[in-house]
Amino acid sequence: MEPGLATAPQPWRDKCPWGSSPSPITPCSLSDVMSEELVKELQQQEASATFPHTIGIDTADLIREGAETSSDLLLAQMLQMEFDREYDAQLRREESKLNGDSKVSISFENYRMVHPFEESGSSEDEVDWQDTQLDPYKLDKPSANPKRGFAGKGKEITTKHDEEACGRRNTARMENFGPEFQVGDGIGMDLKLSNRVFNELKQHSYSERRRSAKIHEKKEHSTSDQAIDSRTRLLLYKMVNSGVLDNINGCISAGKESVVFHASGGSLADKIVPAECAVKVFKTTLNEFKNRDKYIKDDYRFRDRFSKLNPRKIIRMWAEKEMHNLTRMHQVGIPCPEVVLLKKHILVMSFIGQDHVAAPKLKDVQLSNEDMQRAYHQVVHMMQQLYTECNLVHADLSAYNMLWHMGKIWFIDVSQSVEPTHPHGLQFLFRDCKNVSQFFQKMGVADAVGERELFNAVSNLAITEENEVDFLVEIEALQKINEDHVQKCGKQSKLKTDEDPENY
Repeated sequence: MEPGLATAPQPWRDKCPWGSSPSPITPCSLSDVMSEELVKELQQQEASATFPHTIGIDTADLIREGAETSSDLLLAQMLQMEFDREYDAQLRREESKLNGDSKVSISFENYRMVHPFEESGSSEDEVDWQDTQLDPYKLDKPSANPKRGFAGKGKEITTKHDEEACGRRNTARMENFGPEFQVGDGIGMDLKLSNRVFNELKQHSYSERRRSAKIHEKKEHSTSDQAIDSRTRLLLYKMVNSGVLDNINGCISAGKESVVFHASGGSLADKIVPAECAVKVFKTTLNEFKNRDKYIKDDYRFRDRFSKLNPRKIIRMWAEKEMHNLTRMHQVGIPCPEVVLLKKHILVMSFIGQDHVAAPKLKDVQLSNEDMQRAYHQVVHMMQQLYTECNLVHADLSAYNMLWHMGKIWFIDVSQSVEPTHPHGLQFLFRDCKNVSQFFQKMGVADAVGERELFNAVSNLAITEENEVDFLVEIEALQKINEDHVQKCGKQSKLKTDEDPENY
């Protein structure tokens, strides 16, 4: 090669990578390459360029503060944070590219993973996440109803009958439905209901509210299940707290009209409370009393009050009526429970039995012939006492309502007892005589007479009809006479009271 050619300038060698030697590279230590401070600085520069108002997530600070980096969960959370920041950075670049210099911009704020927040006066460790997150209920709120009225020349007129306006208004009015009617939150739905659908939903809501109120009333005021509801339980608690009863032990018997519990007696200021008491709770359901109005509405003692009370307060009158009847029977010496206390529909009486064991019913006890015959004569004598001295008819006397205790008969369940002057008093007495006569004749008592003879023996009437039909006709005639007499006496008493109310 000639020397002249070797020294001539060759510009093509500067542009060709194969024609020039590589530029010298500045040596860099391994510690600078692995420096975490350098990585952190570069990341902060990139984040500040992308999110100028966003506080970045410093993972190094978490490590310096003593966080446990050996935890896989913590490392996964840190990696997820970094991924979210990178995703938001890409989203911000796409948003900036799409909007450009336009005055109307489109925001991708709702799609971001990490939402910016402003620093507050609280410490760094106490971050109120409620303030850092946007409210989804406000983001997806349906659009407002369009304004009604004339909107200008050439534009449509929107009235209150507009289908879209009515639909949105009906959707908003669904919030006024009862809490038991689930309507949903409506997030993300621009729901519009027609008037027909809204009216049907409204009617269904009212029906559900009435049904719920009926169920609630039955649960609160009814005592169909063992006669214990919240109000009855409160009354029993008050009796125990006041010292009238020491405790209530358990249920003795349950019937259609009432439930009887055994209780240990306490003390009362003006009365001696027995050691063992029977707490009779009358059921406040009206189903069992619909056919028993005749026992109380025609009784002159409760006739006026019966017409003025609501159906539920009539149940209290049953307890009061049994209290008065038991008091009459106890005064003349008829074996029966002694009244201790009356509180609304709860009647506390002496317990017929011993050591928490109730006396057996006459239908369940096994008696000898002598005891059964003695029981029959005792029942007849007690029926005569009840009619002549107490002026009462049991009206439901049978082997189910007579107890055998201490070698004698005890009468119970006299809430339906009426006076002989009752429009059906003699009919009730004849039914009692029939039940008693048939039971003792079935048990083999030789002295047991028929129902007609027993009726005459108890009532001191001399009805001589030979068959039952004519006998009942005669009884109805006597009842009519008694009813007319009672009405006449009642009118005279009322007239005397009107003329001179002070001296009556």
